[in-house]
Amino acid sequence: MNDNPFVGTWIYRSFYNDPDISTDFDKLEVGRATMVIRDGPMTALTGTIGGPGWSLNLTGSRQYGTPMRARFEGRGVVGGEEWIYDYDGYLVAPWPNGVQERPAMTGSLIRTIPHSGSGAGTIHPAGVVFSFYAVRTA
Repeated sequence: MNDNPFVGTWIYRSFYNDPDISTDFDKLEVGRATMVIRDGPMTALTGTIGGPGWSLNLTGSRQYGTPMRARFEGRGVVGGEEWIYDYDGYLVAPWPNGVQERPAMTGSLIRTIPHSGSGAGTIHPAGVVFSFYAVRTA
């Protein structure tokens, strides 16, 4: 058994921080990915996050506490340009009487540098902040 509760494979989703309750839930999604966090030194965090056609290497740290915290950077080359995102996540405490509960992480991320968008000539600007959650699968 590993004493690092962040180690494993996580299904990840990120969302726009839109305060309009009438916005359709499907329009809030920014991204979805598989995140794999590997075992490492006591306070280190390493791994990958990615999906079809993209992958970022994760490096950062984890902290014991209530809640446990992970702060890490995702960096990689996607479509010939550098992508960098910074993440701040917290392990959700399990419920004493939870039924079929899965380990979960919630947090926030920021696009650290701009990169191209999906349409010709579009740019995803730096500084945009999103919320995320991830559920561990293994």
